[in-house]
Parts: sequence; structure tokens; C-alpha cells
Amino acid sequence: MIFTSWRAEGDNEYGQTAARMAELAAEQPGYLGMESARDELGITVSYWRDEESIAAWRQHAEHTAASRRGREQWYESFDVRVAKVERAYRFTAPRQC
Repeated sequence: MIFTSWRAEGDNEYGQTAARMAELAAEQPGYLGMESARDELGITVSYWRDEESIAAWRQHAEHTAASRRGREQWYESFDVRVAKVERAYRFTAPRQC
């Protein structure tokens, strides 16, 4: 799942809630991991075993409350994309001695 967001002004406990959502997501069945970057544009990619796991996360009461607050206070706009990873690659530069 790819969550792309543009923030509104002010923190309003955003950082604290984002950290809690990351902790909570990691406790959910089917959660596989997450990567996130925030600057002017925020991008969070979370990995889940299947669509059922994503649906359960979306319906989790605490996540639902945070999503509502996001619409009301934290985001000017956001996009959610659910995608399937068919293949993954990684490059790691060799260490310089």
C-alpha cells in the first residue's frame, strides 16, 4: 500500500500519532514492513501479505480514528494506492576500506 500525502500547517500531534500507527501496524497479522520518507511530500509504503490484511488494518479502530483526524487536521490531500509487488531488487554499494 502506498500512501502519498501533502501536509497542512502545524503538527497537532502528527508525529506522535504517526509513530503510534507504525507501531500498531507492525503488530497486525499480515504486516510485512514499512518504508517512509517525509519532506514537502510524504510517502509511506507498507507491505502486507494479502488484501485481507490491508482491509483489517484499514478497519482497525485506532487507525480509523487517526485517518479521520488526518482528513480533519493533518493533510491538505493524500492518495492511497494498493499495489502488488511482483519482483524486488536491492543494490548496496561495496564498502570502501
